[in-house]
Amino acid sequence: MSSDTNVCAAEVVLGFLEEAEPWRLRSPQFPSKVGGKPAWLSQTGLPSLPGLECETCRLPMAFLLQVYAPISGQDRSFHRSLFLFCCKTSECYAHNDSRCMRVFRNQLPRRNEFYPYDPPPEDEPLSDPAPDQSVLPVSGVKLCWVCGCPGNKGCSRCHTVTYCGKHHQTLHWKQTHKQECGSQVSVVTTSTLLFPESELVTEPEEEGKEDDTKESACLSNFTLTLFSLSSALAETDLEEMAMCETQDNKVFQRFKKKIAQEPHQVLRYSRGGSPVWVSSQHIPSDQDIPPCTCGAKRAFELQVMPQLLNSLCVDSTGASIDWGTLAIYTCSASCSHDDQYCQEFIWKQDFSPDQHTQIKHS
Repeated sequence: MSSDTNVCAAEVVLGFLEEAEPWRLRSPQFPSKVGGKPAWLSQTGLPSLPGLECETCRLPMAFLLQVYAPISGQDRSFHRSLFLFCCKTSECYAHNDSRCMRVFRNQLPRRNEFYPYDPPPEDEPLSDPAPDQSVLPVSGVKLCWVCGCPGNKGCSRCHTVTYCGKHHQTLHWKQTHKQECGSQVSVVTTSTLLFPESELVTEPEEEGKEDDTKESACLSNFTLTLFSLSSALAETDLEEMAMCETQDNKVFQRFKKKIAQEPHQVLRYSRGGSPVWVSSQHIPSDQDIPPCTCGAKRAFELQVMPQLLNSLCVDSTGASIDWGTLAIYTCSASCSHDDQYCQEFIWKQDFSPDQHTQIKHS
């Protein structure tokens, strides 16, 4: 969220993609953005390299997006951002499997060692014009040339670039570094591993709350009716399947209705609110969402919409990075971990094959 956006508990704020000048997407501007390299908030306590690996293939994940979401009235969260990473191996995107993704929360008080107490105006370019920093300026933490994550493994020949590990060093060597190593000229300044970079801009969802409440009540009554029928009648497996499909279609139609109002939305933010599910299947229960390490419950904060896939240049009819929606749950207390990046919880819900076909052509 932009730093001047105050979000109430149940208010829904929509995120859209816009082109932006590179300086607007750097850390001192506290950006919300998609793609490129992470604009780290705290310069210390960054996620560990094992923490940034896909649990399925064990390869480094790529930065997907970050959302600036400070909490008004809470000094420890005066600056607060969420960072989402995902695997770029399409085979890791098993149905409703979230192991190919990670989300981290980081926050700082207003008075901290990295940023001025009063941030610079949004329309004033910063003094440091470097588009791709290899070292964080205050902490001195080295970053991987390929992904922008912590990287201490240096090129043994030129000693001018560092990497998070052998995999990204090999990628860079094959891409351009074999020709550039030892020279003073860099032909390519960004990695092909990165997603296209855009700013995330936000605006409140304009929707009649009364209509939404009626629709939610209708959906709840519909669900209760189905469960009542299933408990009172001796149904066959075929009948139960038909009922499930009918309920699933109801949920999916509601999702499509939400999309139709603002078809270009790529994110929905509503801390303490509820996500809009794409299916009646694979919806988490309270028991599915683990509490924070501090003991507080995790609450819904935002969801990533499938429309984002179109801008990532990964959407295809074959095997590819895919999701129906990504729901992110964070510590309800937004607890302090000093300056550490703490892992939060992500739930990936996928479309059924029939739904996927509908959403592509809607």
